[in-house]
Amino acid sequence: MLGYVNKAVFILLTLLIAPHVWSQTLSAGADAALRRGLAAQEHGDFAAAVQALEEADAASPNQLEIQRPLLIAYLQAGRIPDAERLGQAAAEHWPRDPEVLHGLGLAYFKGARNEDAREQLEKAVRLEPASFAAHFDLSLVLLTMQDYGSAVRELEAAEKIDPKDALTHLLLGRAYQNTNRSEDAIHQFKAALRLDPQVKLGHYHLGFAYESLGRTEQAVREYRAEVEQNPQNALARYHYGRCLLDSGDWQASMAQLQRATELDGSNADAFYDLGKALLMSGETERAIDALQASIRLNSGNPSPHYLLARALEKSGRKEEADAEWARFAGLNKAHPPTGGMAAGRPQ
Repeated sequence: MLGYVNKAVFILLTLLIAPHVWSQTLSAGADAALRRGLAAQEHGDFAAAVQALEEADAASPNQLEIQRPLLIAYLQAGRIPDAERLGQAAAEHWPRDPEVLHGLGLAYFKGARNEDAREQLEKAVRLEPASFAAHFDLSLVLLTMQDYGSAVRELEAAEKIDPKDALTHLLLGRAYQNTNRSEDAIHQFKAALRLDPQVKLGHYHLGFAYESLGRTEQAVREYRAEVEQNPQNALARYHYGRCLLDSGDWQASMAQLQRATELDGSNADAFYDLGKALLMSGETERAIDALQASIRLNSGNPSPHYLLARALEKSGRKEEADAEWARFAGLNKAHPPTGGMAAGRPQ
């Protein structure tokens, strides 16, 4: 989720560098340094921005029009402790300035202090309810905290303010999906893709929503599109292969599942489904290898033991098969299957 914070910082920065009247109390040196700092931020030279803005702050201390962009410059430069320190001091001076509270909230978020981030961003939203950026950034914190119901509220507010932001629709779809509103999620994912066909993980999330509803053919189409756009996405390949397997296309599923295990050797489910596809295709020895890999990664799951027992029987290895049947029986008794998309499948 922190990958979206750069967008959040950019949105907040645009508010700070918009034309405005600066304080008449700035010295000439502070004024010049402030202008240099803002120009450096616009050009993406964050180290230079910090240096210039610190000069401005030293020349004219405790000026809001300097400390706002300096706070953001610290965030952009990755200087999170400095951002927290400045944000806390600025919030004491200007406790009702929504942009200061917003910046402090982002500093806390980047520092993994999610409860503190939520508190500051909620204050910013109350002070400036028409701010798209404040609602959007608060939703990032809430999604990270897995408070999906509250995230829905903030994302719906952001979407009303700016209905043409593709990422807002994507995140709202994710929040809906995680509150069992799959049809609403599908609507949001489609909206995101209409606005930006390249939106990050758009086809993946739409495919997952279709898969959760058992609409395998549509899920296959979306996962295929995601893999075409992002061929290194192991999770998309896994779900693509899984859906192909569910649809009976064993050969195509094997290619995707094999590649998924190559891209991510820690996904026990991918090895399990690969073993299942190989066993159904008659490639027993390869199936045994894949199922044994799945068990090494997650020995407590009964299902790979069941398939491994069948594969070992098929290959004539009766004693090993009997041992696997016994393991399966013990695990299955202790952990009865639950099934369904809610059984721990990653998003």
